[in-house]
Amino acid sequence: MATTDFKTIDEYMASFPEEDQKVLQKIRTTIQKAAPGAEEVISYQMPTFRLKRILVHFAAFKDHISFFPTPSAIVAFKKELSQFETSKGTIKFYKDKPIPYDLIAEITKFRVKENLEKK
Repeated sequence: MATTDFKTIDEYMASFPEEDQKVLQKIRTTIQKAAPGAEEVISYQMPTFRLKRILVHFAAFKDHISFFPTPSAIVAFKKELSQFETSKGTIKFYKDKPIPYDLIAEITKFRVKENLEKK
């Protein structure tokens, strides 16, 4: 990945190898379907979706893809995430294992509901 200031998610994705681009695009599409109306932005130099406020981020790294759905989602989906490496607000999906797109969709829907319920 080039160290540059990305202006769009397309620019960000284009900086990765083709195989990573395919996974990133599928994650993007999954989030778009789960969060219709969410705005796509770059925040912290990562693809980000906003709905009133930050919804989720995602990013590619050498050996994994990280999904950042905020700490509340990590807690709410603790059981479903037990097979993945997590930290306070991050889930790591290693590239040598299948990406759980359905789980990404469910977590994103949870975050949409959470954001829309916040005053």
